[in-house]
Amino acid sequence: MIELKDVGVRRDGRELFSGASFQLHPKQKVGLTGNNGTGKSTLFALLLTHMGIKDTEVTTDSGELSIPERWQVAHMAQEVEASDQTAIDYVLSGDEEWYTINRALSQLDTLSDAEIGTLHQRFDEIDGYRTPTKAAQIMAGLGFNVQQHELPVSGFSGGWRMRLNLAKTLMSRADLLLLDEPTNHLDLDAILWLETWINQFEGLVIVISHDQAFLDATVGHILHVEQQKITLYTGNYQQFVRTRSERLAQQQQAFEKQQATRAHMEDFIRRFRAKASKAKQAQSRIKQLERMSELSPIMADNPFSFRFYEPTHMSSPLITLAHADIGYRADAPLLHNINVEVTPDTRLGLLGMNGAGKSTLIKALVGELPLISGQQRISDTLKLGYFNQHQMDSLDADATPMQMLRRLAGTTSDADLRAFLGSFDFRGERIDTPSRLFSGGERARLTLALIVWQRPNVLVLDEPTNHLDLQMRQALTLALQGFGGAVVLVSHDRELIANVCDSLYLVHDGKVEDFDGDIHDYGKWLADKRKAANVTDNKSTVSHETSKQTNAETANTPVKPSAPLADTKPAISKEEQRKLAALQRKQTAPIRREIENTEKALAKLDEKLATLEVKLTDTALYEESRKADLLALLDEQAQLQQQHSEQEENLLIAMTTLEEMEAGFE
Repeated sequence: MIELKDVGVRRDGRELFSGASFQLHPKQKVGLTGNNGTGKSTLFALLLTHMGIKDTEVTTDSGELSIPERWQVAHMAQEVEASDQTAIDYVLSGDEEWYTINRALSQLDTLSDAEIGTLHQRFDEIDGYRTPTKAAQIMAGLGFNVQQHELPVSGFSGGWRMRLNLAKTLMSRADLLLLDEPTNHLDLDAILWLETWINQFEGLVIVISHDQAFLDATVGHILHVEQQKITLYTGNYQQFVRTRSERLAQQQQAFEKQQATRAHMEDFIRRFRAKASKAKQAQSRIKQLERMSELSPIMADNPFSFRFYEPTHMSSPLITLAHADIGYRADAPLLHNINVEVTPDTRLGLLGMNGAGKSTLIKALVGELPLISGQQRISDTLKLGYFNQHQMDSLDADATPMQMLRRLAGTTSDADLRAFLGSFDFRGERIDTPSRLFSGGERARLTLALIVWQRPNVLVLDEPTNHLDLQMRQALTLALQGFGGAVVLVSHDRELIANVCDSLYLVHDGKVEDFDGDIHDYGKWLADKRKAANVTDNKSTVSHETSKQTNAETANTPVKPSAPLADTKPAISKEEQRKLAALQRKQTAPIRREIENTEKALAKLDEKLATLEVKLTDTALYEESRKADLLALLDEQAQLQQQHSEQEENLLIAMTTLEEMEAGFE
């Protein structure tokens, strides 16, 4: 386990945390949270330094830190150098031992027979023949197609290099996995795949993330850094918020701010609930009010508090695409016969797999990409607010926030401009700092601030939360709920989509259609698509796996990382059938273990529920003096029933997966 005892760390003369004491154990999944600058990345660097990773030197100023010497660590760096190494080889290098052995076995003339035998024995022990398949599966999960495997790392953009870096990290057979914002450059289908992968990982995971839904789906503990202290909470992010809210509720200032926010939202609902033009915004406020107990603890000390100005001069529709073919080549449009209408009441979320065409549709809507065919009609009253990565990157690097806002603000006083920038947490010297010195989060906030100032009536937002922390994401959610114009949103942040969008479009197979369901149903849709693809892949690759393993054992040669997959399934001998059966048992072993463990967990929950039911038959519990005891038992029963339902769902999914895997071998 990892153990900290009264650890204190200072950097650049500033105390980041002191008296930190906690224990982390194998198989735990831990979210590391806290405001920017509180020391989350420093804690990662401290762990890496202690484990002999010297690229970032951070040591304790006080206290003790212990980590098992035998542990291996994998961490996701934030930069990837361009190189001529192929993508698949770069990912495979994440399994350092496999990569070293495979490289040695490719040079047999330099090895003795004893060395070759030892290497092959170890290659078998680490299941080296399956490693290239594992790398291909990870790359597929993160959105890479087979044609990209042989491309050089230098041929990918910065965001896709970060995906390669994540894939390389996931290839490691580490005991400790450190992930710093792994979802920043992923779309929703890749995030959902990553959630499944992390839940199946058998080591200790510590992840820094500003994606609340991702944390809720993956972690069972939260390490929160706040006011130079590190506190370990049990539960996922929502449970952490509730627990922390109990502490904040004791602070009068936080309570008053929460009540003021609630009163403002209730007033909005009273005034506009019955007004047709505002009905959707009012419904969004009602939804937010229902979630107040979860959001208020974070909002209580939130440095961000902004709103969009009320749009003026709107007609309907504002943007229309009719029978449009959209793409980058006239002879091969990506999207066909698209019909989209944006009205003042539009609150639209775009869903779809990586590469399906969501950003392409966005570019056509805003006029950045001409239509191949069809019609686009733009209202004379359109005032567009468009956010994407390009807008962030095109900020004037030498200008300060004050200078950029002044160019838009005319005769507005400096005091008003400073107050406005302060609502985006640009205060003090940061107002007069050139934007080239800003972090990604600061550039994203500044871009949003400039958009807000220009009073748009249509907001088109392409991944607006990539660089935003949890507090800014929540402030943006509240601001969008109060926005009086149209919203078109592409985001991997499920909380943002669920709280802002009233309708969803699915971009898939060259079409754009209404999606019948919510964001959670979309996750199930993606899972079904992935399972169908996996069954197809199993049927097309299993004979190749058997043949490859047989040939490798016979020839005493390593597996080639980029070996092509077989397209057909030849007739196989009895010996190959035996190997196929062994391979089937090996590939299905993890899911069989998962089913067995889930069944054991259900049995334990059944026992606990039965014991509770016996306790609840005690009539003395229902006396007024025992009310607290009764409520505690009922609360425990509700939690156990929830856990039971979750385990039953997990068991059903696992059994379905096993059936599909076994079908793939037929």
